[in-house]
Amino acid sequence: MLMPVLQVNSEDIPEYVIVCGDPSRAEIISRKLDDARELAFSREYRTFVGTYEGVKLAVTSHGVGSPGAAVCFEELIRAGATTLIRVGTAGSYRADTPAGSLVVSTAAARTDGLTKQLVPDGFPAVADSMVAEALYESALSLGEGIVRKGITVTLDAFFAGVEEFPHQKFKAAGALGVEMEISALYIVAALRGVRAGAIVAMDGFADADLAAEYDPNTNVVADAIEREINAALKAVVKLAK
Repeated sequence: MLMPVLQVNSEDIPEYVIVCGDPSRAEIISRKLDDARELAFSREYRTFVGTYEGVKLAVTSHGVGSPGAAVCFEELIRAGATTLIRVGTAGSYRADTPAGSLVVSTAAARTDGLTKQLVPDGFPAVADSMVAEALYESALSLGEGIVRKGITVTLDAFFAGVEEFPHQKFKAAGALGVEMEISALYIVAALRGVRAGAIVAMDGFADADLAAEYDPNTNVVADAIEREINAALKAVVKLAK
């Protein structure tokens, strides 16, 4: 069956899928797979399949923001995916988690608009515990850089408007950082009965007290993205066993 938005056939989608925002990052991840081939590139959604240490998996880009990403997650699940892992970037709330650090999101605060249309207020966006632990253990096993796990925040607005987002409140409550798609992933996964987890590389500070000039294109961030990709791949193998 053809997925109308992703433009992939369900028979080509395996149980394990790594998702990321950037189509070019999907290609980078695919280079680590054996027998990789591109299935489709439709809008922001680019999909590859291959194997890693004998485990068949797909890699699909979902673009920026929860609504478009949720379309991707829904179609992957309808095509047969049962475990989805997001590999992305986020802004840090903590001085001890600077750019280049990795964070495994155990849950996401739902400040996005999409999930409010899917589930009631108060319904949590939570990672699958086995997926989160596999990501955390795999990231630690790489033996490089700072690795943390905890709550992240999902919002919609990348640039500030006249309304001020309450970053300080979420920081005070213990959130580690902020990004734009994880709550959508966790809510869609919960609704459809599949597993999901996420690991993000910190690419700067979202906290105004720590803010510096935003530059996600540094070597430090690139190295962190490389590590999180390797951690996600190792986690897939761990989960498959």
